[in-house]
Amino acid sequence: MNFQSPRLFLMPAGATALAVFFMVLHARNTAEPYDPFGTSRFFWTALFLGVFLVASYALGLPDVPQTRAAAALGSATAVLSSVAFVSLAQLGLGVPLLPRMVVGGLSLVYVPWVMLCWRVQTDVDSLRSARVFAVAEPDEVAALRTDLLDDVERPAEIVGWLSPSDAKSTGSGSTPLVDAVVAAKAEFLIMDVSSQAENEIVHQAAALHSAGIRIRTLSLFTEEFLGKIPLAEMERVSLLFDIGEVHRIRYVRTKRIFDVAFALLGMIGLVLITPLLALANIFGNRGPLFYSQSRVGKNGRDFQIYKFRSMIPSSGPTLWTHTDDDRVTRVGAVLRKSHVDELPQLWNIFRGDLSIVGPRPEQRMYVDQLVEKLPYYDVRHLVRPGLTGWAQTKYGYGSDDDDAREKLQYDLFYLRRQSLALDIRIVVRTLRTLVLSRGR
Repeated sequence: MNFQSPRLFLMPAGATALAVFFMVLHARNTAEPYDPFGTSRFFWTALFLGVFLVASYALGLPDVPQTRAAAALGSATAVLSSVAFVSLAQLGLGVPLLPRMVVGGLSLVYVPWVMLCWRVQTDVDSLRSARVFAVAEPDEVAALRTDLLDDVERPAEIVGWLSPSDAKSTGSGSTPLVDAVVAAKAEFLIMDVSSQAENEIVHQAAALHSAGIRIRTLSLFTEEFLGKIPLAEMERVSLLFDIGEVHRIRYVRTKRIFDVAFALLGMIGLVLITPLLALANIFGNRGPLFYSQSRVGKNGRDFQIYKFRSMIPSSGPTLWTHTDDDRVTRVGAVLRKSHVDELPQLWNIFRGDLSIVGPRPEQRMYVDQLVEKLPYYDVRHLVRPGLTGWAQTKYGYGSDDDDAREKLQYDLFYLRRQSLALDIRIVVRTLRTLVLSRGR
């Protein structure tokens, strides 16, 4: 545990200040005011605070928890165990219990205080780049460097790397990997698939691990820091993980309730805006107001997706659309920029063809091509497609096979992490994109 951590200092300092505050407050406002520092209450308050802090430290607060829920649970456990310990000691010795204002006030405020301390250090950590050393082939390192320049989940910098052949021991007790990692002052060691099969490299990695270096496979690092799963690192067995929409019935039902509620509310706005768009369509977008197209949905079933038409009627479905596509009409450009053309898909959400969040559906002809070119592409059809998705918030708009490959890695990450919390995060990121008007 890092004793220079701001949250490790803030937590006991804040708890002490709170205990003194509530003790003084009680001493001044009780029916018989007393000196808070000159009675036995001070001893018991100090003991309570001491037990409190020891319990918190033993539970790893506030540094160890990796999530808000874990931090909240740990702080609540520290509160309850400390209250129980001191109260039993007082009852056993026959002395008055601590004032409820002191115990209750500190207990109520302590949990949010720990959460604040946890958040402070999390924000500090999010601004600092992790120092990473990679054992991988040159092309993998180059790709990783490029990815780390994009929209990452956690910032990191590659401070050194070795190929698997260079990382192996050359005999006579040499440890080239250990020496290089120590010299680079790295915090993380990343290992690609081939390096994991080399005992000489694994033994050095184990020594680094015991010295405090964090070890990640290239796949796990990419998932944790970049928010995607690299296809090159995957094997078929890698897909044998629980998927929220397949394996968790409560998630499925809750998400469907939100989908229907969202669609019903959204269709009120759709009804109001449609007459205005119909009028604009007459003057600047001659042709049908609505446009439908067959897309591939959950379990590979085709369905008709609906949009406000944004391209000339004869555009056809044979080409990828792209930025500044000359087939887009003047009115259509506004619709696409604002994403208003997507609003009729609320009907698809209500029908169950789409969800609010999920992988974006593609045309059958493209799906058939991509299934042949990209391994595991068909896996994305295990869940209901979405109006927006993780790939859209992380990568944006794509118009070729390379873009499809990149977005598939984000889709696989979504399948592995699918949850209401991630869905909400995706919706928030999508709204932020809409506010910033980053259209297609």
